[in-house]
Amino acid sequence: MLIGIIADDFTGASDIGVTLAKGLADEGGLKTALYMGIPSVPAVPHIAAGVIALKSRSLPAEEAVAQSLAACEWLLQQGCQQIVFKYCSTFDSTPAGNIGPVAEALAQKLGASGVVVCPAFPDMGRTLFQGHLFVGEHPLNESGMENHPLTPMTDPDIRRVLAAQSQSPQGFVAWQQVQRGSAVLREALASQAQAGNCLVVADAITNADLITLGAACDNARLLTGGSAIAQGLPHNFIARGEAQGSVPENIGVTGPGAILVGSCSRMTLRQIAWHARSHAVMQIDAEELIQGTVSLTPLLAFIGENQHRAPLITTSGEVSRVTALQDKYGREKVAHVIEDFFARLAVSLADAGVKRLVVGGGETSGAVVKGLMLDSVVIGAEISTGVPALLATRRAQPMALALKSGNFGGEDFFSAAFQTLAP
Repeated sequence: MLIGIIADDFTGASDIGVTLAKGLADEGGLKTALYMGIPSVPAVPHIAAGVIALKSRSLPAEEAVAQSLAACEWLLQQGCQQIVFKYCSTFDSTPAGNIGPVAEALAQKLGASGVVVCPAFPDMGRTLFQGHLFVGEHPLNESGMENHPLTPMTDPDIRRVLAAQSQSPQGFVAWQQVQRGSAVLREALASQAQAGNCLVVADAITNADLITLGAACDNARLLTGGSAIAQGLPHNFIARGEAQGSVPENIGVTGPGAILVGSCSRMTLRQIAWHARSHAVMQIDAEELIQGTVSLTPLLAFIGENQHRAPLITTSGEVSRVTALQDKYGREKVAHVIEDFFARLAVSLADAGVKRLVVGGGETSGAVVKGLMLDSVVIGAEISTGVPALLATRRAQPMALALKSGNFGGEDFFSAAFQTLAP
């Protein structure tokens, strides 16, 4: 294994996994495996990139650090020359969050300094300029992320957000230096390391900027960023003759399917509304879940009776409703109840013969994957930007999945993914 990825949630893990599997358009990427949690056995020999999906985004820093270091140790044991810490392209992390502590702990373990911090994902409208993160034309704190139920982002300056979490000195490389090319950028990062800066926020507004970052970090022990930072990394190993380029294959499984959605992002709410116009949607009230009055039996019947209408079950709602429930019952309880519901529902659906699952929301995806007790998946072709088809095996039977981060995909994503996962 050449590259090891530590992802702080399941949708992000599949996102960066397909980025590594695709590589650059003219040469392909690396044979990539996605592991749901830290494996207990060695990787198979032909895997060049390994992605470990943790569910650590919302954990206290100490727990997230411990899990990330354990994941790093397993990846190093597989021979990884480079480690990437992957977090969300909207830098989902409050001042008490764990991105800074995890990055610092990994840097210390690997003896790295001048470590790039770059959440940019231009294809999804996330760009970093003068250290400020934008979503489309809006700064992060005006993009809807300021209302995120778990990690509200109220400051677009990633340098300030990172400084609030970190203990070590940090640096900054502006876009004006990045766009001058990989050689100049490599020198700039070396200078930051010599100045004693552990983490270095680096601007990027285009995919070309991220590929430049990848080239400048060809020998870096550690990088951190959103999934798009991995675009140019396979090329470094292919160019050195350490790997051969390949492309991910289409994945489809015969059998019933279901769509499960827990995200409350603006895009997800638009996608649900679009889906409801011509497909089957069942809305579950989160307060009824908390009160324990929701039975799975009619939900299973709804999925079975509406296979021709791409059936979708959701707890998603307007932010004001979610906030009211959090104020009444507590943020952690609301999150736990919803995640437990989707985990139990996914298991019941799989036991009833469902072979295709489309899941919306990072926390929801993590709950579903853990509930199904999936160990690893094969990464297939991209369904939509950042969302690949995944092939899992459960009880010796194939299962196809698509795990979508809240803001990803177009308005028709759910129906399109439901159909794509069929052969």
